[in-house]
Amino acid sequence: MAELSDTGVSFTPYFDIPSERMDEFRALVEEFLAATANEPGCLYYGFCFAGQQALCREGYADGDAFLAHLNNVGALFERAQQIATVTRMELHGPEVELAKLRKPLAELDIDYYTLEVGFRR
Repeated sequence: MAELSDTGVSFTPYFDIPSERMDEFRALVEEFLAATANEPGCLYYGFCFAGQQALCREGYADGDAFLAHLNNVGALFERAQQIATVTRMELHGPEVELAKLRKPLAELDIDYYTLEVGFRR
């Protein structure tokens, strides 16, 4: 098997949003986008919606870039949790990058998925 050269990490938090707070949540999404837009290690970032549920689809160059993002949007994530319920969080990446994140994120209920094979262009 070829050596894995992809250092990318992706994070997906899932939200259940009360219908009466959807407009408030969507306004907060705009704040998330503005705060994240100039992060040099962010490869992609966006929110997907299905009825009263949303997820944030986000990817970073490596674990360090993801930690920088968390430091940047921590207050916004706290506000999001006051509006909506986080039902699941997934973190994907190669073990060498996930290892950088396990201790700083130990208090969060995150499902870790280890990238074992693949490539990135």
